[in-house]
Amino acid sequence: MTAPVEENVSSRDSRDSASRHWPRNLAVCVFGSFTTIVAMTVMLPFLPLYVEELGVRGHAAIVQWSGIAYSAAFFTAALVAPLWGRLGDRYGRKPMLVRASLGMALTMSLISLSRNIWELVGLRLLVGFAGGYSSGSTILVATQTPRHRSAWALGVLSSGIMAGNLIGPLVGGSLPPLIGIRATFGLAGGMIFAAFVATCLFVKEDPRAKPITSRPAGRWDAVPDKRPIVAMLATGLLLMLANMSIEPIITVYVATLVDRPERVTMVAGLVMSAAALGSILSASRLGRLADRIGHVRVIVGAMCAAGLLLVPQAFVTAGWQLVALRFLMGVALGGLLPCIAAVIRHNTPDHVAGSVLGYSVSAQFAGQVLGPVAGGFVGGHLGMRAVFLWTSALMLAGAAYAWRAAGPRRAG
Repeated sequence: MTAPVEENVSSRDSRDSASRHWPRNLAVCVFGSFTTIVAMTVMLPFLPLYVEELGVRGHAAIVQWSGIAYSAAFFTAALVAPLWGRLGDRYGRKPMLVRASLGMALTMSLISLSRNIWELVGLRLLVGFAGGYSSGSTILVATQTPRHRSAWALGVLSSGIMAGNLIGPLVGGSLPPLIGIRATFGLAGGMIFAAFVATCLFVKEDPRAKPITSRPAGRWDAVPDKRPIVAMLATGLLLMLANMSIEPIITVYVATLVDRPERVTMVAGLVMSAAALGSILSASRLGRLADRIGHVRVIVGAMCAAGLLLVPQAFVTAGWQLVALRFLMGVALGGLLPCIAAVIRHNTPDHVAGSVLGYSVSAQFAGQVLGPVAGGFVGGHLGMRAVFLWTSALMLAGAAYAWRAAGPRRAG
């Protein structure tokens, strides 16, 4: 039987890079990622109110500037993620986590001092430039965990990230009435500073080996088989695009399903949280399954399941039906990001792993930027139901491409 590529390409690199500290590093990365994601998403419920407080007037302008301010961090994060990955390969992954947590703590705290909308957008751009704790954690865990446990460990980390996405907006909805919007930003900065302290004290990284001069100088040239890597970059972009394309229309779509207007925001919140909850419950389990049967098999199966689950979402007649379907979709998608990282890691030599995983992070951030734009365009011109059907077709096409380009014969 022919060994899969992931065994041949990086089995020695995986053994060399697996750290004896990986369980403790995983625990700190889960804590730090959860904390930073909570702090980053805490603003979602009250961001339009803060934009109005900074002097923006008119419903359309408030919505527009809220979208710009929120997506600004994703834009700069997508640009600099490969740079941080490359520097992590050269100087170590722990320094990148220290840099990200300290930078995010400072910039989030400064947001509380914003005097106008331009300062808010500028600081959000700085958050994206300085940030990347969760993506840096993904690189650290992927490169230091033993190969046969990598998808499980990445699944545990993904659960922490999804939990942050779930808890953050809930905290953001309750804190401003108690302590005020600006104090909430200050508290968010303090939460990230706690992640900075934990990272400095408890993350341990083994001494880095000296570079081997015979290794190819070009980072992309160092990858023996590029097709699985390209397929995973496209899959990550597509996953985020598909997730985020639904976000702009959920509240409006829920309004067509709910009889009482005062229940629209509550049901919309449940719809948004359902997918995150499903992913929290399934991420580590799907990661463990992928370690046994192959990562690409799980990726393709999850994308097919999500694509099929999107179709009935276009034809629901009640809010609870949409909540249930979004939960099931979250269960299906929970293992995708860990498996994508695992496939990239297993097909990439250790000395360029951070750089290539940085490209993957950039692709995912690009999907987060493009998704709401594409979903809003399709929904505005073809109707809200068309967004679900269009996204379903993208997911199924992506599954076919991933199987063809990175199937078991190529990537396990």
